[in-house]
Amino acid sequence: MKKALVISGGGSKGAFAGGVAEYLMTKEHKDYDLYIGTSTGSLMVSHLALRKLDVLKKIYTNVNQKTIFSNNPFKIKKVKGEKVVSIRHLNTLWNFINGRKTFGESKNLRSMIKKNVTKKMYHEIRANSKDVVVTVSNLTANQIEYKSINDCTYNDFCDWIWGSCNYVPFMSLLEKNNCQYADGGFGSLVPIREAILRGATEIDAIILETEVTQFNRLPAKNPFSLLFDVFGFMLTHVERHNITIGKLSASNKDIKLNLYYTPTVLTTNSLVFDKVLMRKWWESGYKYAKSKREELMSEFRPDMLTDQEVENNI
Repeated sequence: MKKALVISGGGSKGAFAGGVAEYLMTKEHKDYDLYIGTSTGSLMVSHLALRKLDVLKKIYTNVNQKTIFSNNPFKIKKVKGEKVVSIRHLNTLWNFINGRKTFGESKNLRSMIKKNVTKKMYHEIRANSKDVVVTVSNLTANQIEYKSINDCTYNDFCDWIWGSCNYVPFMSLLEKNNCQYADGGFGSLVPIREAILRGATEIDAIILETEVTQFNRLPAKNPFSLLFDVFGFMLTHVERHNITIGKLSASNKDIKLNLYYTPTVLTTNSLVFDKVLMRKWWESGYKYAKSKREELMSEFRPDMLTDQEVENNI
C-alpha cells in the first residue's frame, strides 16, 4: 500500500494545512510514501517528508510580507478595524521602468526557500525513499509539470518550489530551461490525479478552500482588484475540476480518498501574510482534523469494534 499526502495551493492559508498535517502525522501516526504540493503546498512537503513539523510551524507562524516580497505590490491598511488591501502604484511602476514582467518581485521567498530547505534535507529525503513532488505551470509549453526531488539537483528543486509558489503577475516569473514558469495552481491546484498516477492507493488531500462557496465577491474597484477576482474565479473552477477528476480516478481504481476542506473562509486575499492570523489558522487546522476524526469515529464505530476494525471500515 502506497500512501500519499496532497496539499493544494492557498498562499498564507497553508498554515491551516500545516495544522491538519500535524494532527494526521502525530496523532493518527500517518506515514506517507508520497508528498505532492502545489504553490504553498510545495513549500511544506519537504519538511513533512522528514516529519519536521516544529520547524515548519515556526516558519509558517512567523512569516510576513517582507519574508516573501523583495518588491511588495500590495499596500495594507486598516479601515474601521478591517484590513483593506490595495496596490502600491509606485512599486509596480518601478518594476515597469526596470523592464520587469510582473507587478511585484518575490526574491525574498527564493532566499527563504534556500535557507529552510537545506542540502542536508534534500539528501535525507532522497536517502529514505520518500518521493516529494512539486507542481509548476509551464507557460511557454502550455502544460503542467510535476517535479520530483528524485529527478532534480538541489538547486533545481529549490527553483521548482519557488516557481510553484509564484502567483504571477503579482510575484516573480521563473525563467528556466528557455521556458517561463508560474504557480502550479493555475493548472493543477489539487493534484490528486497525479498522486494516483504515481501509484498511491490511499490519499489524504488537504484543500485550502471551503467545500461550498460561502461568499459573494464585492464589485471590483480598479483593474487590480478585478484581476484578483478573475484569477479567483478561474482557480475556483480549476480546483473543482481537479477534485472531480481525482474523485472519479479514485473511485475507478478503488483508492481510499480522504478530503480535508477548510470549514470556513479564512481570507479573501491569500497573498497577505499575517503571522498572528496564520498562528490561529494552524491551530484551527489541527482542531478541525481532530474533530473530523472524532466525527468519523462516532459515526462508524460501534462499541464492540477495535480501533483497527474502525480504521478498516473508514
